[in-house]
Amino acid sequence: MEHSVAVEPGSVRRVMGIETEYGVTVPGRPLLDPVVLSGRVVQHYAAAGHGRRHRARWDYAGESPLEDARGFSLSRALAHESQLTDEWADDPTVANVCLSNGARLYVDHAHPEYSSPEVTTPREAITWDRAGEIVMAEAARLGSSEEAGEPPIEVYKNNTDGKGASYGTHENYLVSRQTPFERIVEQLSPFFVARQIICGAGRVGIGQNSETPGYQLSSRADFFEARVGLETTFRRPIINTRDEPHSTRDRYRRLHVIIGDANLSDVSGLLKLGTTSLVLGLIESGLMTDAPVLADPVGALRQISHDPSLQACVELVDGRRLTGLELLRVYQEQVHRHLTQVLDGDPLTAADADTVEVLKRWGEVLDALESGSGASAQVEWLAKRDLLEGYRHRDGLAWDDPRLAMIDVQWSHGTPGKGLARRLEARGRIERLVGEEEVRAAVGSAPPTTRAWFRGECIRRYPGSVVAASWQSVLLDDGDGDALRRIGTAEPLRGTRELTQELLDRHPEASGLLAELADH
Repeated sequence: MEHSVAVEPGSVRRVMGIETEYGVTVPGRPLLDPVVLSGRVVQHYAAAGHGRRHRARWDYAGESPLEDARGFSLSRALAHESQLTDEWADDPTVANVCLSNGARLYVDHAHPEYSSPEVTTPREAITWDRAGEIVMAEAARLGSSEEAGEPPIEVYKNNTDGKGASYGTHENYLVSRQTPFERIVEQLSPFFVARQIICGAGRVGIGQNSETPGYQLSSRADFFEARVGLETTFRRPIINTRDEPHSTRDRYRRLHVIIGDANLSDVSGLLKLGTTSLVLGLIESGLMTDAPVLADPVGALRQISHDPSLQACVELVDGRRLTGLELLRVYQEQVHRHLTQVLDGDPLTAADADTVEVLKRWGEVLDALESGSGASAQVEWLAKRDLLEGYRHRDGLAWDDPRLAMIDVQWSHGTPGKGLARRLEARGRIERLVGEEEVRAAVGSAPPTTRAWFRGECIRRYPGSVVAASWQSVLLDDGDGDALRRIGTAEPLRGTRELTQELLDRHPEASGLLAELADH
């Protein structure tokens, strides 16, 4: 990937990342304030020497949460308080930690959130997302009370508590600003409706409050109420329109995707990020033909999620009725055709290794789902369903039995050794793609391929000088009493290890770095 291009044509590679809000609770203490619990988790992690020094803060300069990709800005007077994220800078109760791996750990409403650093491939995204699980488990341990008999804080990598509350796992992709947003909305919506078939995390219960017994593909599908919109915590849309690029605005748009599930299956995570990036490349090219248009996208989203048999057909505006698998085949075939044109050859042999991996996995999983030959080691909702069906058959449990709901919750338990998904993975029943050594290294080190490396290294090398940091800048104090200096990092690929390691190596102190930068 060229250092100046954050979106690589003909490839799965582009700047991307994952944000995950974790469920947080103390067993037996349901009335404890989750905001306080979340703050304790983050603050104790920081106090233990992780991330930045105590007085540093998240830098909200340049954030614009009310800018809408449809060409207008929402009035602050009309915005819901949850949308005013740039006002949190003045709230002393908001806990924020900038980590040496380039990530952000903070309190988002009533949940601790780990926002992974920017990466350029789906495998990197999985690696640093899994690093977040280690960070969050340690943060919960550190934040737990040491009083005798007090239960520890528990965290869960899930998206709903099964009782009506939902919280997000958001993906972010840089796309070319030259691509009309209306085209993205029209051509990406059907893909997001069907994508849950290969990357849904599964859920016990139908409806926001699990009022109907059953099992569905996605933990989030029932919480979406609109096709397109700016909101993220209410009236949730399939396509979110927030236009906050955290990069060079006239070149890039950050597509903020709020419809995905938190994944504990590496293959599901790979396909979630990888297929979306490839479909975005197709849409950016302007070469997608006969794009399917759903008559009722929100209804279709729920219809597909509620049918684990994968036989449900959804209606298109032209009168056709397709299954979710057939919708995914439409996108897969068009992506393959587009890549063949761009690469002037079969993409399975002509594309880069990251793209080939996603293409092969995509085809293999769709083949397995269509044939019914089994894909539970690769598809998370299938692995969870197989586990639940085992209990149902052994103990004669109906889908509304609370024991099944409890197993669903335990699937995503964040304490090492307690989460059912990770236990199945350890037994080889869920395929793992990235090794434990890679993940643990990612807890303390930033991805070398993006500006996250420069941010993380500044935090690691100059802990006493980093006053604040954000996705697009690092704010430093050289200790001489002069004004603070902000180093801009708007271009996502200009702060890579290749481009900045020698610069940082020359300066053991922040003052030297600032002096050299001032001379250029």
